[in-house]
This record gives sequence, structure tokens and C-alpha cells, in this order.
Amino acid sequence: MIDESYRFREYSGGCQCGAVRWHATELRDNPHFCHCRMCQKAAGNVFIDLVGIGHEHLTWTRGKPSEFNSSDVAARGFCSNCGTPLYYRSLGGPHVSMTIGSFDQPHLIPILYEMGLEGRHPGLRPVPGAEQIGTTEEGDGVEAVARVRASNHQHPDHDTAEWPPRN
Repeated sequence: MIDESYRFREYSGGCQCGAVRWHATELRDNPHFCHCRMCQKAAGNVFIDLVGIGHEHLTWTRGKPSEFNSSDVAARGFCSNCGTPLYYRSLGGPHVSMTIGSFDQPHLIPILYEMGLEGRHPGLRPVPGAEQIGTTEEGDGVEAVARVRASNHQHPDHDTAEWPPRN
């Protein structure tokens, strides 16, 4: 059984340049790495590190993040000054999934899960002790993945003559 005391501390964090800062009073029990392709592109990395914070437990203390709707059902928050990825959120959902790397003390948060394993870089091994949730479809469900895929606003993984595409 994992010690859940990490959830009930107060945390602060923000972007690289300091234009956007936040404070949290409680975390959800889901700190994880996501390896799916959409998260890879949002982070500019081979995975993204996230933990949920309920809206009622989150205060923006300096500035406000900008957002990019990566699909019709999700938004990605970032600093418009320096580009630091700050969160993922389901539109209308009860929480944001904050990037653990944007915490002032990210080492205080254990990585308990890995998901989106269909996109895991072959050079990465599983995090010791982290539960392997499976593919995005296994973790989120086939219907949820289909909604994202049908409304994806992310550039494809190949050069295009124009962007965004004309409808």
C-alpha cells in the first residue's frame, strides 16, 4: 500500500519564466506518465508526467495559462511567454492534470501509473513499482479514444502542404 500523504500537502509550481504560477491544496491519487502520441507531442518529449488537481484545490497565483484545444474534448494549458506545458484537462471535467515537472518540488510526488503504453519509446523501461495501465484504449475506453480521434486538432506526424487542412 502506497503512503498517500503526498496527496494532502500544499504545493506550488509554475512555468519556466515565472509568468504563470499556481498553488494546490490537494492532489488526486493518479500521478502517472502517459506515453500516448498526443501527450508526447504536447510535452515535446517521449512521455508526459501528470497528476490531477481538482478545480476547487487549485488557485492561479500569477498570470493565467494559455490553452490549445488538442481535440474537441480536451485542452492543454501552457505559458504563452516561455511555452512550458502546464496541464491537460478534459473540457468540462472536474480537475486538471498538472505536469509534475511544473511543481516546485516534483520529487515529492511518486509515479504510480504508466499509461498510453502503445506509444512508449522502445528505449524506456517501466518505472519500478508503477502499475502498467495499458494502452490508451484500455485506460480511457474505445469510445473516449474515438471521440478524441474524430476531433483531433493535432498536426499529423508527416509534412503537409498546408495547415490547418481545408474542409
